[in-house]
Amino acid sequence: MPYAPLAGTRVVDLTTSIAGPLCAEILAALGADVVKVERPDTGDDGRAWGPPFWNGESAMFLAVNAGKRSLAISLSDPRGREVILRLAERADVFLQSLRPGLAERLGLGPDDVRARNERLVYCSIGAYGRVGPLSSEPGYDALMQAAGGLISMTGEPGRPGVRIGSSLIDMGTGMWAALGIVAALLERERTGLGSVVDTSLYETALSYIGYHLVGYLADGTVPTRQGTVFPMVAPYQVLPTRDGELMVAGGNDRLFAALCDALELPELLADERFRTNPDRVAHREELVELLTARLRDRDSADWLERLREAGVPAAPVADVADVVHAPQTEALGILQPLPHPRIPDLRVPALPLSFDGERAGYETPPPAVGEHTAQILFELGYADDEIAQLEADGVARLGARG
Repeated sequence: MPYAPLAGTRVVDLTTSIAGPLCAEILAALGADVVKVERPDTGDDGRAWGPPFWNGESAMFLAVNAGKRSLAISLSDPRGREVILRLAERADVFLQSLRPGLAERLGLGPDDVRARNERLVYCSIGAYGRVGPLSSEPGYDALMQAAGGLISMTGEPGRPGVRIGSSLIDMGTGMWAALGIVAALLERERTGLGSVVDTSLYETALSYIGYHLVGYLADGTVPTRQGTVFPMVAPYQVLPTRDGELMVAGGNDRLFAALCDALELPELLADERFRTNPDRVAHREELVELLTARLRDRDSADWLERLREAGVPAAPVADVADVVHAPQTEALGILQPLPHPRIPDLRVPALPLSFDGERAGYETPPPAVGEHTAQILFELGYADDEIAQLEADGVARLGARG
């Protein structure tokens, strides 16, 4: 049997894009029944984000929406909002990422929803957080990479800053939200009451630069763009070889000695400039020049074998195609096949978690818009004629898989 610690947990998911959907997908992989609430006309905004598309489906949407049921219902109609409140009455978790203040204006804020179900865990995912001068502002991942300091320290020296190539802030916020929800559910076991969980993209961005924040508070250091260099350790960066590049980490004196041995550069160990890590950081340019001259003598595969035998952490600079086809990726089984009517060879990343040796995965593929609307409305007690009327009035969309 799949490991499903959240089996029987019911989640209402009013989120779009990446952060909220990833949070809900994590809960689904852990066994929760997740109802994804979508607009009847377009569905989740993420369905239109691309290319790339896979047989008409957004790759971004496919990656963060497995294991859910789709309810396409209009929040602008009071009847649609009543459907959501009925869902909340029987749910354990209510997750929303609407624009700041919109949930409250719709009567779907924490006070309104929890008045119908005091055991409910209500989680809000915002942009800048629930308080402060920017609390009412919307935001996206790249905006938070800018506002949260990451772009200022990402890129090559002397050149404009760059966005990190993945939606790291969105994904991190989704994980924090999932952790907060699980913690609140555990607390509910003790008290019998739900609680309100808040997290935001900005807070996640700040958490990712934690040691930089402490460094600035300590001595005023403001990080700058240094390419692949890890500023506190040397050598710890990408270095060129004869045919490519390797990320090399000589993170302490022992590893630096092993690196010098593997590269047949014993003279570096006797050099006062490189005696300790602070020395090596202070003389990074001279050290990198000497290491690069040696590494350019051989191909990456040769050096990688030597470094691994010496116990020196090192890795090739892989692209996404390399990662997909890597033996390590295959061995881990993290790319999970899922049945899909239009994508017969669909695979999506499962959770980076295993329990008792079994990968935490998904039971169903990402849903079509409104695929489960009729099923969910029926579960809530709506009669066939009521469901048909909601569809006729454009309040609900009864989608079909395929």
